[in-house]
Amino acid sequence: MKAPSVFQLKRLMELVNYVIFPDYSDVPAWTNGTEAIRAILAEQLATVTSVEQSEQVANGFVAALPEISRLLHTDADAVMHNDPAVDSMQEVILCYPVVKVMIHHRTAHWLHRQGVPIIPRVIAEMAHSATGIDIHPAAQIGEYFSIDHGTGVVIGATSIIGNHVMLYQGVTLGAKNFTYDEQGIPINVPRHPILEDHVTVYSNTSILGRVRIGHHTVVGGNVWLTHDVAPHSRILQSQAIEEPLFHDGAGI
Repeated sequence: MKAPSVFQLKRLMELVNYVIFPDYSDVPAWTNGTEAIRAILAEQLATVTSVEQSEQVANGFVAALPEISRLLHTDADAVMHNDPAVDSMQEVILCYPVVKVMIHHRTAHWLHRQGVPIIPRVIAEMAHSATGIDIHPAAQIGEYFSIDHGTGVVIGATSIIGNHVMLYQGVTLGAKNFTYDEQGIPINVPRHPILEDHVTVYSNTSILGRVRIGHHTVVGGNVWLTHDVAPHSRILQSQAIEEPLFHDGAGI
């Protein structure tokens, strides 16, 4: 089998964007979006699976587009309600990187759940390269998800994120360590955080390991968090320590 075409997958995502947000797309209005999506996706799936399966998955994806659209509109609404700097939905769709990332992620995640190899990762990496936001296709993300600014956000493969979750730039939902088999190969077991509903995580915070952050919790910036947190918690970094002024060129 030949490799999937990155060019065609980029075209696929342009069409998905058109179908989801037609008023904010430069794809020609005469384009038959869903049929073009079906054709391109089936062609690319045929490079990694059988023709019969590629047709079934492509048809299933087109059937799933209304639900994917619903989820993406909740993400756009979350941006509108979380950022006072937003003036319009047009600004959200055209200017906020989280929208591009989530169009790619919700597409890649659906394909990943169907067992499609490599293509979900290619789609995820397109968004990563364009925005600096790295979300593994396997990560489970609920409704009304928002990332403000976004550069440097990393969400690992086994992360589970609830509804109405807000992340800021530089947040990492990562693994604390790995489990290895007898040959020393890492095993793909749950190793990333679970964020329950209505969690906010501020910039440059790392939450590592299979820990659970309870609902309605706020985690402040620059926090290193490796333990469970009860609902309605407020987690802040340690208070800064003031040192005397440096003398004679001394450093920290």
